[in-house]
Formats: sequence, structure tokens, C-alpha cells
Amino acid sequence: MKRNPIKKVIILVSILAIPGFLFFYLLPQFAKNRYKSLPIFGEKIVASTFHSVKGKKIPDTIYHQIPDFSLSNQNGDSINWLSLKDKIVVMNLFYADASSNNVIQYIKQLSEGYEKKPLVRFLSLSVNPDDKSKVDGFAAKLNAKPGKWDLLTGDTASTYPLIRKGLMLDVIQDDTKDKPNFIFGNKILLIDVQHRIRGIYEIDNPEARGRLEDEIKVLIAEYLRTVKDGR
Repeated sequence: MKRNPIKKVIILVSILAIPGFLFFYLLPQFAKNRYKSLPIFGEKIVASTFHSVKGKKIPDTIYHQIPDFSLSNQNGDSINWLSLKDKIVVMNLFYADASSNNVIQYIKQLSEGYEKKPLVRFLSLSVNPDDKSKVDGFAAKLNAKPGKWDLLTGDTASTYPLIRKGLMLDVIQDDTKDKPNFIFGNKILLIDVQHRIRGIYEIDNPEARGRLEDEIKVLIAEYLRTVKDGR
């Protein structure tokens, strides 16, 4: 018996309609609606506790988590993990007087696409403690809305340990110039609701930007599936 050619066309169109990033992250068991998990960056420690999978005892793993912090945003409000409870966070470093703020402009564009999606928040952390007096005006120029895109400032005693140990990034203050200059990479972090780093992206790379945009959606799907399963 010949197959209906119209049915073949419909199936082919349906396959082509699935976003490319979904093919990469969907596991072969399509019927189970499972995704390939994003990696978890940082040190991993095997715990002394166990969990069971199909009757088999599996050692628990303790993953690197970004420690809590308390920093001020452009409104002077305190931002910490409690204020970001159950939020997926996209985070980068900046300073207001940088000669190039390509990352900031990209974050502006990206955050505008998530303006009505409360699950995702954007944080830009200044590496310059003097930005505390400038961040309000800087945020206004970018139309950065607090509560969606928070520009954070604090003293270096708070921000530098957070950057180096928590975010696993680096920053160097260059004192050889007439005005403060800071050296750091153009990286963006993707952070899950458990404060674990799930992606690090070199934003000068167009491929990395595309991967970030795809993996935000994957992390949203992972979180919603976890909520649905009651985990």
C-alpha cells in the first residue's frame, strides 16, 4: 500500500520547523521529552551522601555555587540571592567609563527580548567602586529597568572576591594610566536558580552569542520541567 505523499510532506515540514537548538539539546528519547543538561562549571566534590536511581545508590555531587552577596543597583536597592529567588540570571562585568562597552550594548539588546519574561534577570556588575555615583545616569542612558536589568556596584572588598572566587572571572586594576582603567574579559555567565554557573560565553564570538541565546531557553525548559516534576 502506497503512503500518502501529502502526509510525508507534513511530517517533513514539521521536522524542519523545530528550532535547530532544540535538535542539539533534545536527547534521542523524544517520547520522554528530555533535554541534554547544560554543564555545571567549577569545582565538584563527591559527597558522603547518596541518592537512588532505579534501586542503585549514586553518590551525591556538591557543585560550585556563587556565594550570596549584597550590592546596590541603579535605584540604590539592595540586590542579593533572596531578591533573585527562583530566577535564571545572565551576568557580566562592566565599568561606566570603559572605552568600549560592546557587552553592555549586547546585554541591552538581549534583556529587551526578555522584558516580559520574569523568570530571567540580567545583572551587570561594575568593577569600578567609583561607579556608585555614576550608575544611575549610566543605567538611564541604557534604559536599564531595575528588577529586569540591574547594574550593581559595591566596594572592591565585596566585589573582587565575588568576581574571582564566585564568578570564576578575573579583573585587574591598571594604575599606570591617568584615570582608572580595568582589565577583564568580555565574558557573560548563565546562572541557574541554584546559583550554579551553567554557561560561560566569550561575547566577541558570534557563535558564543548564539549559543548563549539558545542555552537560556534550554535552562528555562530545565527549570520548568523540574517545577512540573516537583523536584
